Amino acid sequence: MTESIDLSKVDEILKRYEKKEASLIPVLQEVQSCFRYLPEEALVRIGQKLNIALSRIYGVATFYSQFYLAKRGRHVIRVCRGTACHVRGGKSVLDAIKEYLKIGDGETTPDYGFTLETVACLGSCALAPVLLVDEDYYGKLTPEKIAGIVQRYAEGGQVEAQV
Repeated sequence: MTESIDLSKVDEILKRYEKKEASLIPVLQEVQSCFRYLPEEALVRIGQKLNIALSRIYGVATFYSQFYLAKRGRHVIRVCRGTACHVRGGKSVLDAIKEYLKIGDGETTPDYGFTLETVACLGSCALAPVLLVDEDYYGKLTPEKIAGIVQRYAEGGQVEAQV
């Protein structure tokens, strides 16, 4: 069963743009910012208002990796798989997150609290192993540090970067 969204939010976003195809990407970005993903109902509304075929909208949304068609967690954890992180124990950090959250790469917790992603590089090799929670970097990680970081976000706070 799909969850219904507030289409008035989509309509408010659309009011700020010209009704032409060139507006599609910025509209998709704003809609995703609002809902944390691109709900099907929103894509249908965008197609109706901008007079763009739904297949074209899906083509754009699936071409760019920045767009998500599935509901994501309130917090996104990105774990670096780069060489420096791998050499310094990144796999054990990733395994600790998977075990703690009981999800795999690309999955979201049932309560939509967290989404877990692995990325090729976070560009912070000197701090390896590194992860990113939303926009907060955490480096020089060990599996033992994971529970504290994740728990703080689950409780609505954040953890000082441990570098």
